[in-house]
Amino acid sequence: MATQAELGTFKKNVCVYYKNHKRDFPWRGTRNPYHILVSEIMLQQTKASKRTEEKYKAFIKRFPDFKELESAPLRDVLWQWQGLGYNRRAKSLKELAKIVVNDHGGVLPRTKEELVKLPGIGPYTAGAICVFAYNKPTVFIETNIRTVFIHFFFDKSKRKISDEEILKLVDGTLQRTDPRQWYQALMDYGAMLKRKYPNQNRRSKHYSKQSKFEGSNRQLRGRILKLFLVEKKLTQIRIAKELKAKPQRVACLLEDLANEGFLVRYKYTFILA
Repeated sequence: MATQAELGTFKKNVCVYYKNHKRDFPWRGTRNPYHILVSEIMLQQTKASKRTEEKYKAFIKRFPDFKELESAPLRDVLWQWQGLGYNRRAKSLKELAKIVVNDHGGVLPRTKEELVKLPGIGPYTAGAICVFAYNKPTVFIETNIRTVFIHFFFDKSKRKISDEEILKLVDGTLQRTDPRQWYQALMDYGAMLKRKYPNQNRRSKHYSKQSKFEGSNRQLRGRILKLFLVEKKLTQIRIAKELKAKPQRVACLLEDLANEGFLVRYKYTFILA
C-alpha cells in the first residue's frame, strides 16, 4: 500500500497537470443529467474526439430530453447515432429513456444502485453519472483512470493487476468535496500517459484485445442496419446482394437483429422495428 506522502505527491502531480492541460469537452460544461448520460453512453468504447463532440451536439439538438428521445422512432435515433458504432447502445438509450419517463417522472435516478438497473448502464457508467451529473463522491474505474494508477503505484514488472487493487487506491485518493473535477483530472492525466507510455492497460488482469473490426460480424451488422435507414423493407436476398455477403451469414445476423428488437420479420421481408 502507498504511504500518505506518496498519495499526496500523486494527487499534487495530477492536479498540477490538470490545471495546465485540462481538456475542454461540451459535456464538461453541463450539469444536465440527461446530457451527461448521453455523453457517457457515447464514450463507451469510443474515444473522446472532435467527431464525438459533433455527434453529441447533434444528438442533444435532435433529442433534447428524455421525453423527446423516448417518443422518437428508432430509425431517427439510429440515424443520429451513425458513425459511433455499437448500435445496441443507441437502442438501449432509447429504452432507458422510456423507463425514466414512465417510472421516474422524467428524472434520471441519483444512486448507483438505481442506475445499474437501467438498460445499457454498468458499474462504470453509473459511477460516472453520479460524479459528473450529481457531484457525488463515488468510486469507479475506467481505462484512463486504470492507466494512471497502474503507472504510479505498481511495479513495472507486475502483471495481472486487478481492478479490486486499483479501486482501493481510487477510494483512498478520492477528492470528496469536488469529485467531478478530480475525476476529470485523472482522466486527462490518463489520456496523456496513454500517449506517452502506450499499452499500460495490458498489465491489467481485465485487459482483452479488441477483435478486428474489418470484416467482422459487428461491421456487417452495422452495414445491414444502415441499409434499413435508407429503405423501409428489405429481404435477406436483397441485403446479401447489396452488401456482397454470404446469404447464410446475413440470415444469421438478421435473426439476431430481430431477436434483439431491431428488426421485425414479415414472411420474407424485414423492416426496422
